[in-house]
Amino acid sequence: MEAPPPFASSSSSSLFSLRNKPLSSPTITHFGNTKPSKSFSVRASSSRDSVVTLLDYGAGNVRSVRNAIRFLGFEIKDVQTPQDILNASRLVFPGVGAFAAAMEVLSKTGMDEALCSYIDKDRPFLGICLGLQLLFESSEENGPVKGLGLIPGTVGRFDSSNGFRVPHIGWNALQITEDSGILDDVGNHHVYFVHSYRAMPSDDNNEWISSTCDYGDKFIASIRRGNVHAVQFHPEKSGDVGLSILGRFLNPKSNMAKKPGEGKASKLAKRVIACLDVRTNDKGDLVVTKGDQYDVREHTKENEVRNLGKPVDLAGQYYKDGADEVSFLNITGFRDFPLGDLPMLQVLRYTSENVFVPLTVGGGIRDFTDSTGRYYSSLEVASEYFRSGADKISIGSDAVYAAEEYLKTGVKTGKTSLEQISRVYGNQAVVVSIDPRRVYVKDPNDVQLKTIRVSSPGSNGEEYAWYQCTVNGGREGRPIGAYELAKAVEELGAGEILLNCIDCDGQGKGFDVDLIKLISDAVSIPVIASSGAGAPEHFSEVFYKTNASAALAAGIFHRKEVPIQSVKEHLLKEGIEVRI
Repeated sequence: MEAPPPFASSSSSSLFSLRNKPLSSPTITHFGNTKPSKSFSVRASSSRDSVVTLLDYGAGNVRSVRNAIRFLGFEIKDVQTPQDILNASRLVFPGVGAFAAAMEVLSKTGMDEALCSYIDKDRPFLGICLGLQLLFESSEENGPVKGLGLIPGTVGRFDSSNGFRVPHIGWNALQITEDSGILDDVGNHHVYFVHSYRAMPSDDNNEWISSTCDYGDKFIASIRRGNVHAVQFHPEKSGDVGLSILGRFLNPKSNMAKKPGEGKASKLAKRVIACLDVRTNDKGDLVVTKGDQYDVREHTKENEVRNLGKPVDLAGQYYKDGADEVSFLNITGFRDFPLGDLPMLQVLRYTSENVFVPLTVGGGIRDFTDSTGRYYSSLEVASEYFRSGADKISIGSDAVYAAEEYLKTGVKTGKTSLEQISRVYGNQAVVVSIDPRRVYVKDPNDVQLKTIRVSSPGSNGEEYAWYQCTVNGGREGRPIGAYELAKAVEELGAGEILLNCIDCDGQGKGFDVDLIKLISDAVSIPVIASSGAGAPEHFSEVFYKTNASAALAAGIFHRKEVPIQSVKEHLLKEGIEVRI
């Protein structure tokens, strides 16, 4: 990943004491079933064999790795001293944060020498993401910065000039060598990547390479030498395939109770994302709801909040159904809650125990003061979401205000929520959610904002429109267009854009292809199409006609009108790569 940890200025002795513990873990009763239903059986045969040593220096979401290890039946011992590394029977290093910051921590604590000694002795090791990159000689990220120097080569940034979007986010295919070890039976399956930097194959490091991946160029997806393994992708976020990889590392002698089925992966897949709008109903229970042009109440005498299920249960079902990501949108303010008691944090904690695909959460990512007078910065709010299991956070209204100020002054202050969170956790962890509505005009010269000729004329025959951004759940229009906002937030540090459309929301007539093409052509970061899906054909249309990297739906999945698997089967028939 590409950002310093939130405690980069702390003393090195305190870094390892930060165990990513949530501020509080209250009990809950209304979010859904929390019992795991395990597909794998790789439990160790003795108490010592059941312990996995985890090198976690406190940055980002490592909860998912912890949950995956525990899901597979193993206990975790956290590294506190270099001796803990040397004493480990197996070591997992899920590197998160920036290359330079990680190396600084490892060097100051003596962990670097312990790691090198451990790996040199061919002890069981699994590095994940940055845990792979640190094994190389150096990185260009904010550098050059020296690495552990165990593998020849330099880690460099993807080249976005050739049309490939950076960060590399999504499910991509592996090209596996003959002796891949933990990757056996994984060929032809997609695994989940999220990164902007990568190591390249060379004659000098070829003997280490166990798989590669194509994204503009062929880069190193995994390495293996003896008992030493490292992967650029995230097995803890790669579904059953990822769990099988972790299981083979944790217990190489075990026969997996469930192996991945046949796959057809050949390149980066288009993602199908399930979105859950979550809010409290009038009884105080947290429920999944769905709006009609952002109105979430039933048109009945009671005017109650539309209730489509419990968030943890639905998220678990969508994971089983094949959703590539699950996105939670918190549409209740929760302004009176202390940060550690926010209901959405509890939803994330329970969901991440059994859902092993990326989780995004949005809504309420801003500065706020609770009922006790305690002030929380947006960075603190985001940090707690990450510690509770989120892989990405989505910023809405705050990003609009930041973009407006940036376009007015041309100055990046570094103080906005978007800039702060992106700097600390990396732009791949920050999604900006844009909520625009069409504003028709007779002449594109009538406004100074970007206008386009639209395929559906206005009520008075207008052929042009611009897309006005809104805040506060679509209730307030702002003097900035979706095009201008998208360009600005990319410069401010967004790694992905979630593109909604108020006009299409809940209508089931298809995505706003005009809008999505406009934005996906304008930026070099991935764009997620949202709002309006009503049939599988709407997904293929948006992928054929625009450069969207993913498409999101909510109501059609909640109401079981269109199963996720039906969408993917349709896309496959249309020749569009998806993860099966």
